[in-house]
Amino acid sequence: MTDIIANTPLPEKTAPETQDFATAGIAPMDRPSAITRFFMGIVAWAEGLNFKYAKLGNPPVYDNSVFPWATEVEKAWPQIRAELDRVLVRQSELPSFQEISTDVATISKDNRWKTFFLLGFGVKSEQNIRACPQTWKAVQKIPGLKTAMFSIFEPGKHLPAHRGPYNGVLRLHLGMIVPEPVDKLAIRVKDQICHWQEGKALIFDDAYEHEAWNHTDKTRVVLFIDFVKPLKFPARLINWTLLNLAIFTPFIREGLDNHKEWEKKFYAQAEALRNRG
Repeated sequence: MTDIIANTPLPEKTAPETQDFATAGIAPMDRPSAITRFFMGIVAWAEGLNFKYAKLGNPPVYDNSVFPWATEVEKAWPQIRAELDRVLVRQSELPSFQEISTDVATISKDNRWKTFFLLGFGVKSEQNIRACPQTWKAVQKIPGLKTAMFSIFEPGKHLPAHRGPYNGVLRLHLGMIVPEPVDKLAIRVKDQICHWQEGKALIFDDAYEHEAWNHTDKTRVVLFIDFVKPLKFPARLINWTLLNLAIFTPFIREGLDNHKEWEKKFYAQAEALRNRG
């Protein structure tokens, strides 16, 4: 186990083996919509281009130095942590990830993975952003920001091996609450095991198989970010187009609608409590 991962691009010939479009034992997303079938076919083709034309290579885990803005995000950790602490006052009312995105039920069926979204596929949660203005300010430093949320692993959570749906984005985890012991809390990306650190960014490619676990008796929280993968032309143009079309697919629309419903109830309850006081 190590906290320091070498930034070594993989040779292109490994693409089919290392970034397969499915993970063994995990049911793929299956929607009957013709739009979805068409979109997923294009995605499979685009993934090959993204791998070939990656500006920074295709390592499972990146050296943070290739993203100079990561240091600026880390500097905002105290302000972000203060806002997170206020969010966690109502931790039991936060939604499980699969309540927002039902496709996540293929890898998570319990209520130990909770979320608090600020941004999902480019769509803002205005009320959550108002609750976390310093967090929102900090993530604006990230070029190509697509998703921003707090990802909350409650004690005993183990997310099984899986891969993300598309390799046109990269993922950043900023450690917010990282309990001990360190050997019971980690994420594996391909064949590299990494440990979160409070106030430190971990940047990786979720298109590689990965799994994460919290076998401690305390809650682990990271600021979870997806941002556009740096690509050369023509992959950059195709990737931009696909990421902007993704919002029209049924599983993204459904997730956004589910979040709006949760948000409405969450803030209505908060208002009722204020009025009662």
